[in-house]
Amino acid sequence: MVTRDIAAFIATARATPADFGPATARAAFLVAPDGFRLAEQSAADNRYMAQAAGFDAASASAEHRELHRALSQVLPTVCFAGDPETPDALFPNNVFATAAGRYVVGRMRHPVRQREAGREDIRAFFGGVLDYAEIDLSTQPHPCELTGALVIDRARGLGFCGLSERCDEAGARLMHEALGLRATLLFDLAAGEYHTNVVLAILAGRAALLCAGGFADPAVVDAIAGLYAPHALRLSPAEHAAFAGNAIALSDDAVWMSARAAAVLTHAHREALAAAGLGVRSVGLEAIEAGGGSLRCCVGEIF
Repeated sequence: MVTRDIAAFIATARATPADFGPATARAAFLVAPDGFRLAEQSAADNRYMAQAAGFDAASASAEHRELHRALSQVLPTVCFAGDPETPDALFPNNVFATAAGRYVVGRMRHPVRQREAGREDIRAFFGGVLDYAEIDLSTQPHPCELTGALVIDRARGLGFCGLSERCDEAGARLMHEALGLRATLLFDLAAGEYHTNVVLAILAGRAALLCAGGFADPAVVDAIAGLYAPHALRLSPAEHAAFAGNAIALSDDAVWMSARAAAVLTHAHREALAAAGLGVRSVGLEAIEAGGGSLRCCVGEIF
């Protein structure tokens, strides 16, 4: 089921058991920020990116190493080398995604990011080392930037796909099929937003973070919040701007976000996450966030 019908999706979602698969990943993968710099093509539709002078490659590399060390304390975390010809490659979740027994290669909008889909070492890791079947969407014409555009409730097999220049409706349907989801809700992102995972996070299948300003239709926000009540948090504009919505749960007991996001997160929202059984863990990513993404964007999940 892939639909824009909010009521039909919510009815299906409420009837869907949490037996689709593990709610959190069994491992993670990163790509080092080698050659970290402004990618002008990406900046054309990513309002979160800093100007060229705001990029500090040495600091970004140091932050990324600390992120790798921190995540490795929670689950196995592999880091692939970066490539100066692909300066956005440190955000690999847009290009590679996994489901049980298979991996998906996305179709990126911009040529500078389309190069990332050709990484033979990453493909060989998934296909040769893990023996996952490949579903390659990178050569078809519809943009579908995987778990940047598509936020997934892995426990129930539900997708929440915000449409923008980075993902059209046909691309959303291709991702739904490739990942074998049960139901996916399509909706428009607000003008100026480019990826759903900046404005929505589904945490361990039982909590949600929502940035209402990132959605074109408030009814979508209300519906998702109702689905995950009482553990649905509507973040403030300040929390949104600090990337608090770009969070991820990599275990059943914690949510990860950048140090800047954690610093802005209100006490009430920390308490609400604690009530959902999720402590807040953070890593400093100020330099990396100049690239227009934050912690969740850096982390590819292996299911």
